Amino acid sequence: MGKYVIGIDYGTDSCRALVVDAANGKEVATAVKYYPRWAAGKYCDPQKNQYRQHPLDYIETLEASVREALDDSPAGTAQNVVGMSFDTTGSTPALIDEEGNVLALRPEFSENPNAMFVLWKDHTAVAEAARINEVARQFSPDYTSYVGGIYSSEWVWAKTAHVLRQDKDVARNAYSWVEHCDWMPALVAGRTSPGKIVRSRCAAGHKAMWHESWGGLPPDAFFSAIAPELQGFREHLFRRTFTGDTKVGDLAPEWARRLGLPPSVAVGVGAFDCHCGAVGAEIKPKTFVRIIGTSTCDIMVVPYEIMADRLIPGICGQVDGSAIPGMVGLEAGQSGFGDIYAWFKKVLAYPVERIVGELPFINDDLKHKILSETLENLIPRLSADAAKIPTTASGALAVDWMNGRRTPDANQRVKGTITGLNLGSDAPLVFKALVEATAFGSKAIVDRFLDSGIAIEEVIGIGGVAQKSPFVMQTMADVLGMPIKIAAVEQACAFGAAMFAAVVAGVYGKVEDAQQAMGQGFAKEYFPDMGKHKVYLELFEKYRDLGRFTENHLF
Repeated sequence: MGKYVIGIDYGTDSCRALVVDAANGKEVATAVKYYPRWAAGKYCDPQKNQYRQHPLDYIETLEASVREALDDSPAGTAQNVVGMSFDTTGSTPALIDEEGNVLALRPEFSENPNAMFVLWKDHTAVAEAARINEVARQFSPDYTSYVGGIYSSEWVWAKTAHVLRQDKDVARNAYSWVEHCDWMPALVAGRTSPGKIVRSRCAAGHKAMWHESWGGLPPDAFFSAIAPELQGFREHLFRRTFTGDTKVGDLAPEWARRLGLPPSVAVGVGAFDCHCGAVGAEIKPKTFVRIIGTSTCDIMVVPYEIMADRLIPGICGQVDGSAIPGMVGLEAGQSGFGDIYAWFKKVLAYPVERIVGELPFINDDLKHKILSETLENLIPRLSADAAKIPTTASGALAVDWMNGRRTPDANQRVKGTITGLNLGSDAPLVFKALVEATAFGSKAIVDRFLDSGIAIEEVIGIGGVAQKSPFVMQTMADVLGMPIKIAAVEQACAFGAAMFAAVVAGVYGKVEDAQQAMGQGFAKEYFPDMGKHKVYLELFEKYRDLGRFTENHLF
């Protein structure tokens, strides 16, 4: 048999294991397991924007998904697996003790949300992020300069400061913190001691203000000025970081047994899902890759000679080697995308769920069929009807900040807006406005890159929305005035992790070689309607005006 690699993708809801033939990138098997505690709604409070995940959800789904994927693979595959790499959401950090235990794994903290991983979409640390930005302006250099000049509440230091300030018991026991993408490879390689964890360049550079020019992380004086509770944390963290083509170690004997793999499997440095997804989508210079799901993440790679000393304001960072080692990785994105459509679906589904679902003269089986059919077909029907509505410069207009704004220029305090409604405005019209708003948010990001001198010659879409929503993708192409290619591989994030695993295991010398050998090309391409694009340029200016009014006068 040949050599196989496994990419592990930790999303917001689930863990996916993807077994891939390292020679040609063909998928051998895949398995998905959903986090049981998360699915039950534990440890979260949407009203407070609190979203926490228990480390046991990660451990249990890793073991179950890998085992199932290997069971579905041809006999003998497991013994020929040579590499494994991880991608996760981010920034999703947790506090650890001196032994490297995530605090929630200790009995006394097993039900304490503050001792768990703080999911990327948790926005409880808005005040702490504001404090970081305030303090950063008082220091030279400005430690936010390589993360777009604005630190976000979605990132590790704001979240860490918030948890330490909120929970004194957790603070007394916290020795350091770890990103989810660093903890998983450390766990399976038996390197969870704080001094032995191999830290991801991707995570540290984009979310923790790590940069080589100032010796790694900012100084302790900077963190102490943000919050006294952060004093001393830097000493327990790291100086060096590593790109995804670096080997953490071999699979620890315990985890080899639990996963059904040989202990010779090489474990790679972890990275964030969007960066791995961009690699899986065959990113190269001048390519703009959009990972489109509940939110979006946008990645570009730029050669050193093009990037030079340029600083791009208002994005999620520019980090050497965060996607492709040897190039600067750029990250941007929207805090809400598919989540906005899901919100509207939930609003429309209220009478079906609460009224039809409680009608006494319909039996339970029929109720279930009505509910499931309605919910399953709601977005497709809205999309079909919205596509029939003429695109004009007048009508409903929305701003896509229902979950705050990630880029350009992070601000998690802002909210969404819908205007231009009248008594004739129906559900498809509002849905069309929401889809256009998410496309306008996309254009704002593209324009920021172009205005900063970063050329874009190709747009690639990956993720659930890109794969399943033709109306959304066509609208985005029309708004951008650019064609959008859809990657053929459905699980691009896990696939990119598998490419990294192939490099870590020595099958390929560099990531570009793995992309060339394993890449699966593109399944579809959306071409813009330039007539609609002209109308959308006018609407985009109104979107920007409405956004400025929303930010300056409403919130």
